[in-house]
Amino acid sequence: MADNARAKRLADLIREVVAQKLLRGIKDPRLGSHVTITDTRVTGDLREATVFYTVYGGDEERAAAAAGLESAKGVLRSAVGAAAGVKFTPTLTFVADALPDTAKTIDDLLDKARQSDEKVREVSAGAAYAGDADPYRKPGDEDETDDAAE
Repeated sequence: MADNARAKRLADLIREVVAQKLLRGIKDPRLGSHVTITDTRVTGDLREATVFYTVYGGDEERAAAAAGLESAKGVLRSAVGAAAGVKFTPTLTFVADALPDTAKTIDDLLDKARQSDEKVREVSAGAAYAGDADPYRKPGDEDETDDAAE
């Protein structure tokens, strides 16, 4: 089993090689400049690599990019093997990165929270306290309550 530093170095190399090959070496129109390699992870035995990617565009572009990456897998693996110089070139698995979708969901939730906070501010703008403005007892208040009780 390889150490974690070696797996990390190999993952970084795979990410760079795949990104460069997609940019300059693959002539597939489905894999234009709208595909971005975001992360790469390699298993501890250096046999399998998972490449995470994002696609700028809609669902059609994502599906086309997935098909293009699947068809270019052999060429990309050969390029990784030539650059890495390892005994066994890891098999590549391409996974669409969910980070942009998650970030959009979080942004939408934050917008809803801001709108809700603004509604609360509008409603409470002219409101008055139900009781005293400061409902907490202070040290001087105890004497007054004792006098009133007697």
